[in-house]
Amino acid sequence: MRKQACKSCKIFVEGDQCPLCKTTNLSTNWQGRIVFLDTDKSLIAHKMGVEKTGEYALKVR
Repeated sequence: MRKQACKSCKIFVEGDQCPLCKTTNLSTNWQGRIVFLDTDKSLIAHKMGVEKTGEYALKVR
C-alpha cells in the first residue's frame, strides 16, 4: 500500500485520520518528501508553515 499524505498539512499518515489536523482528507497522489528533525531552526519548515517534526510531502493532489 502506498503512503498517504494529508491534503491540508501534508504530513504522511498511517491510518485513516491525520494526527495534526484530525481530518480524513488524505491522498496517495503526492510528490517529493522531506523530513524535518528540528523545525525551529529550519528555514524550509518555516516557509512551508510546518511546526511539528516528521515526514512531509512537498506536493499533495
